[in-house]
Amino acid sequence: MSDEKQTGAPHKAGAFDIRNIIGALLGVYGVILTLAGLFADQAPDKTGDVNANLWTGLALVVVAALFLGWARLKPIVVPADVERPDDDPTRPAPQRKRPPTH
Repeated sequence: MSDEKQTGAPHKAGAFDIRNIIGALLGVYGVILTLAGLFADQAPDKTGDVNANLWTGLALVVVAALFLGWARLKPIVVPADVERPDDDPTRPAPQRKRPPTH
């Protein structure tokens, strides 16, 4: 029996959803840049008196939250049964057994 038939809830992609992976990576980089913007040496002369690390880190954290929220609100539902396509011309033909020759 599939998970859907046992629990009544559809099976979701979960951690393997690409939006979760992208959100996590952007979040990690955002936190690193935000911390670098707050505590690292400042170089305002190169960025025109703008703390580029801080603002970029905060923007990445916001985008990461959007990705993770999107994945949470609209999860990808994995179908229980998938029919095999018969019209795929790139799929190799099945091997047929030949009758033995004497």
